[in-house]
Amino acid sequence: MAKPIPKKGSRKNGRIGSRKHTRKIPKGIIHVQASFNNTIVTVTDVRGRVISWSSAGTCGFKGTRRGTPFAAQTAAGNAIRTVADQGMQRAEVMIKGPGLGRDAALRAIRRSGILLNFIRDVTPMPHNGCRSPKKRRV
Repeated sequence: MAKPIPKKGSRKNGRIGSRKHTRKIPKGIIHVQASFNNTIVTVTDVRGRVISWSSAGTCGFKGTRRGTPFAAQTAAGNAIRTVADQGMQRAEVMIKGPGLGRDAALRAIRRSGILLNFIRDVTPMPHNGCRSPKKRRV
């Protein structure tokens, strides 16, 4: 019986996700999503492929401490440390959300030494779209 031809990306013929060399990325986009409960920092290349990410939860903060500015600062530092090693010099920053970690994450990004082309607030704002939920009675 003839042997089946292995597929190009099958596990049998080696390398699936690991790379032999890391890409050199001169320019990227840093997305900061700051909610009241957590802050997520994602670093992508210009095409939108994720290079590195971090959040306050993955940095070891639990519960209500995830929404603090210090947790956001730590998360931003962790995400940027890996891309700085890959040679990123310029970046654009997109900030989304109303959380406390917005300014702290931006401060950590500025301190990292990466030149920022622009900082854009991309928080979604409704133009009187859906009806909001009724107010809580406490």
